[in-house]
Amino acid sequence: MGFRCGIVGLPNVGKSTLFNALTETQAAQAANYPFCTIEPNVGQVGVPDERLDAIAAIAGSAKILPTQLAFVDIAGLVKGASRGEGLGNQFLGNIREVDAVVHVIRCFEDDDIQHVANRIDPLADAEVVETELLLADLESLEKRVATAEKKAKTGDKEARVMVSVFGQALALLREGKPARLTTPADDEEARVLAQAQLLTAKPVLYVCNVAEEDAATGNAMTRQVFAKAATEGAQAVVVSAAIEAELVGMQDSERSEYLAELGLAETGLGRIIRAGYELLGLLTFFTAGPKETRAWTVARGARAPQAAGEIHSDFEKGFIRAETISYDDYIELGGEAHAREAGKLRQEGKEYVIQDGDVLHFKFNV
Repeated sequence: MGFRCGIVGLPNVGKSTLFNALTETQAAQAANYPFCTIEPNVGQVGVPDERLDAIAAIAGSAKILPTQLAFVDIAGLVKGASRGEGLGNQFLGNIREVDAVVHVIRCFEDDDIQHVANRIDPLADAEVVETELLLADLESLEKRVATAEKKAKTGDKEARVMVSVFGQALALLREGKPARLTTPADDEEARVLAQAQLLTAKPVLYVCNVAEEDAATGNAMTRQVFAKAATEGAQAVVVSAAIEAELVGMQDSERSEYLAELGLAETGLGRIIRAGYELLGLLTFFTAGPKETRAWTVARGARAPQAAGEIHSDFEKGFIRAETISYDDYIELGGEAHAREAGKLRQEGKEYVIQDGDVLHFKFNV
């Protein structure tokens, strides 16, 4: 599963620099002028997880395969994007295709880097982007609600659901609030809301791009962003794109030493992934054997057949049971055979809810 994050923000806030660093490529041209990124660049990143190495060492795996995270570097937005200004239509279309929005906000002073509005104000920057997304959603929903209301009068059940959930979202948007604050009454309303692909319904992770000296502690500007995130159910992290760029190409030992000197316990990628997993309600399970140890991602609350389906659709269709060992038991007991002997390998059925760190072997019949 993994997840697909769209990196957005005003021009020259450090989006492409961060993208290059996080994906350890130079796929996105970084330059000091607007619209440097025109077509969205996509980079696949292996999600770092120290548990993978520990499991693979015990299993004697020939390969180690982390779960994947996709970053999409989307063109910079400007005021008026909802009306097609700049690359507005393309920008809005690209956001609809991602699972979460990584909103990069400039929280540093630098006279050498031009700001599109000639001022450093992170909350004002955030408002520009949010306003354009709100306006685009408003236009879309007003048309949909009017159409759904006509159909609902004829007794159309789907239309009645649309009127209910879209009406709630529209009321929020008219108050200047994002559609992600909508609370569907049931699974059917949740499905309809998700299918609407509203831009402001996407979960948001604010990434405060700071100077190197503020990477460990943040600054007054980042505190403003964190306060904003707290009021809207979003997440926020502090990252220095400049530091992340320095880390590219370093060996693991060099990275650890460099981060320690800066007072950082982990990379910006690590912080973004942890926040993203929490935001989207994701967890990781593992499969292990002589050929490979692999990490997989599912939504919290997923049951065993759904997890099996992440590996192959046939596994879900013909699911029989999941042989399950917790990560702690797998490591403490030294692998599957010893866990089985100790009675720590469990036979779980279709109703089993996957737990983070489960080491699984699926039995199926197609």
